[in-house]
Amino acid sequence: MKRYFILPLLLVLAAGLSAPLAFAQNTGSVRGACKDLDGKPITQAEVLWTSSETGHKYTLKTNNKGEYFSLGIVPGKYNVTLSKDGKDIFHFNGISVGIDEAVVDFDLKKEQASLAKGQGLPPEQAAKAKEAAAKADKEKSTVSALNEKLNAAKAATDAKDYEAAIAALNEANQIDSTRDLIWFKLGDAYRMSAPAQTDPAEKQKRYELAVTDYQKALEMRSTSETAQKDPENNTKLAAYYNNLADVYAKSGKVEDAVATYDKAAQLDPKGAGTYLFNEGAVFTNTGKVDEAIAAFDKVIAADPKRAVAYYWKGVNLIGKETIGKDGKAIAPEGTAEAFQKYLELDPTGQFAEAAKGMLASIGATVQTGFGTQKKPVKH
Repeated sequence: MKRYFILPLLLVLAAGLSAPLAFAQNTGSVRGACKDLDGKPITQAEVLWTSSETGHKYTLKTNNKGEYFSLGIVPGKYNVTLSKDGKDIFHFNGISVGIDEAVVDFDLKKEQASLAKGQGLPPEQAAKAKEAAAKADKEKSTVSALNEKLNAAKAATDAKDYEAAIAALNEANQIDSTRDLIWFKLGDAYRMSAPAQTDPAEKQKRYELAVTDYQKALEMRSTSETAQKDPENNTKLAAYYNNLADVYAKSGKVEDAVATYDKAAQLDPKGAGTYLFNEGAVFTNTGKVDEAIAAFDKVIAADPKRAVAYYWKGVNLIGKETIGKDGKAIAPEGTAEAFQKYLELDPTGQFAEAAKGMLASIGATVQTGFGTQKKPVKH
């Protein structure tokens, strides 16, 4: 009797063992890697495989390397969506799964062009992406047109054709009047064209126009969120203030010029030596000797290697010399040292001979860091 039952039992067991094998042969596997725009793995994200034929879903998780894998996927067409923290990031439609392994990677950097067009995004995000892409295209076109005008203005300025530069920059403002750089360059063009005007009223008008344009540029850059993110923002603002201060100085507005140079120095400590030197020049040109000496001392403190600061400090000190009882000129303390330091730093510089003459006039010897000494020049 047992013989009759052994064979059927073996057949049932064999059928049971072969069932998983038959199942494996009728399903496929999927895998992939997910990377963000910076090429970094997108970890702990969900990759949802949804059958476009049956609606059946497989939810897979990415590991610490941004990778996912699964066996037992029924063959067919699938829509594959990558999401994280409940937000869809990207998707592919119409992915075929057969009995072989299907590989679907999400490389957002590679897909950036598609993202810009809204492809692979949910409808709402796709609409925003298309809007952003259209905005980017418009910006690119605008920037190209503005650069063309800026280049034309620069060429005209280099040729000292300031009228052509002004015309080109005004045309740029007609294209887009919200760019601080255009207003800054227009201010430069009016500032540089003013001295060439034979009519005093026209000259003053151009200085006033320059002030207005610089102020517009400063206001735009100071309130721009994009500019605030620029690591060079303060340096650029300082350059704007520097040129505005120059207009004030040439218009005889000394106090405004000094205050504006101070703003530039505060914004750009590394360039403070230049702005404070310009301030010292304003004081020198207006006969404010004590203020000029103080300004050049600040220049020296900010930039000890700036030779001309020592020279002009010496010149202003000479302006404070007195006459002794014997009728000889007495230079203030530090005068000779200022000229000697200039010669030490720039022995063959623009003011070398003048510095030597100044030293000779106060009866001082010429001493430089090279250890040489010369007797005063006799006239």
